Amino acid sequence: MQRKAYVSAAAVLLAAVLSGCSGGSGVGGSAPDSKGGDTGTTAAVAQPGKYRTLPEACGAADHDTLDTLLPGIQETTDEAQQEKAYAGEATLTYDTDRRDGCDWKVASAAATDHLFVDFERVVSYDNTVSDEAKAEELYATKQAAADLPEPAASSSSSASTSASGDVTPSPSGSAGGAVDGDNASGAPSAPSASASRTPADLQPRVLDDLGDEAFLDDRLNTGSSTAQQRTVTVVFRTSNVIVRIEYSEQPTASTDAPDSKEMQDRAQKLAQVLASRLNG
Repeated sequence: MQRKAYVSAAAVLLAAVLSGCSGGSGVGGSAPDSKGGDTGTTAAVAQPGKYRTLPEACGAADHDTLDTLLPGIQETTDEAQQEKAYAGEATLTYDTDRRDGCDWKVASAAATDHLFVDFERVVSYDNTVSDEAKAEELYATKQAAADLPEPAASSSSSASTSASGDVTPSPSGSAGGAVDGDNASGAPSAPSASASRTPADLQPRVLDDLGDEAFLDDRLNTGSSTAQQRTVTVVFRTSNVIVRIEYSEQPTASTDAPDSKEMQDRAQKLAQVLASRLNG
């Protein structure tokens, strides 16, 4: 009887121990969950960009727009050649949802015009950096490379320059108050070099009314020949897409220089069309 009681007591003790271990395991198992912060402390993944696809660059401008930018198209009498000129030439790309471009080059009796349009959809491969933030960084690099001049300060000169470039003489009779070159009679000399410079509103500059941010560059190059070629470049960013427009013209006559205002107006109008296409 004593042995039997002993065995029963031992069984009770073993059951209690096992029960205690089971309960301890349950409490101990909840300890890692008490951190529960693994999901809360994980860095949030940056949002993808607004745009997942791109417009077709060669179809981005309609015929009327191309007629204005490339007058030589309307001078082309061969219908097949004209359609080819309108179509442009797509640039080589391996993923049109990431990058797409198109080239047009058309000669007219007065000049040869070249247009290039490029769409780039920026994708960040860093989970902590959004596509838009990466596009902002790339755009800033492009703007810095353009080396835009500082905005011109307003002038308080007593002489005013008309749109035609003529200088209104100051009361003293000198041209724009200039001293050099005035003759003894006080007759105005020829306008100085500063009077013929590009107006401030046509200088390369940041644009305020295009996309999220934009800039315009304007370069006049003579090159190896005497003909002067002007290239107007407009670059703008909308969310995670960067658009680049290069519009150049080289007149047939070597003495002519392409009109800066006309070319800038054309390039900016095209940029507005492309921005609308993106947002539409």
